Amino acid sequence: MNVRRIVTVVEEIRTEGGRAVERPARIAVVAAVIENPWAGQGFVEDLNPGIEEHASDLGALLAPAVLDALEAPAEAYGKAAIVGLDGEVEHGSALIHTLKFGDHFRKAANATTLLPAVEKRGPAGVVFDIPLKHITDATIRSHHQSFEVRISDAPHPNEIVIALAAAAQGRPQQRLAPLSTEQ
Repeated sequence: MNVRRIVTVVEEIRTEGGRAVERPARIAVVAAVIENPWAGQGFVEDLNPGIEEHASDLGALLAPAVLDALEAPAEAYGKAAIVGLDGEVEHGSALIHTLKFGDHFRKAANATTLLPAVEKRGPAGVVFDIPLKHITDATIRSHHQSFEVRISDAPHPNEIVIALAAAAQGRPQQRLAPLSTEQ
């Protein structure tokens, strides 16, 4: 796996809606900018060899890094695969939609839900939103949120940005009633 860059972003929200946030709301993202393992090969029928070679290593690299950057236990999480213009969305999906990748994050965060994801193809500097949901109960609405990311020089046409995001809480100042109140 050829990693060109690792980018870490941490945001801490201290005021929302004109009021102080009781506990500052933290979100962390760690992204690896990697060479697309299928770059220059044309249409690749069987993506499994590349998945076997790279997916677990990416999960093992990013999962502890994003939790370290968060500096708190994760309550919500998500993932992203942004493919450069010479690749296919399926290349990014192949790397992140496998237990070989996602289980590293689930185990590290003591999580049980599926990781919500965004996948897209775009040029360097493309903006993407990583969706986040609660780590053990995807119906907890306070933790449904997204985090906007942009890496100015990635992905190059032959690269993929693979990212994990974690939040230490739900949305700041959330006030929606639990989903169970509507049933």
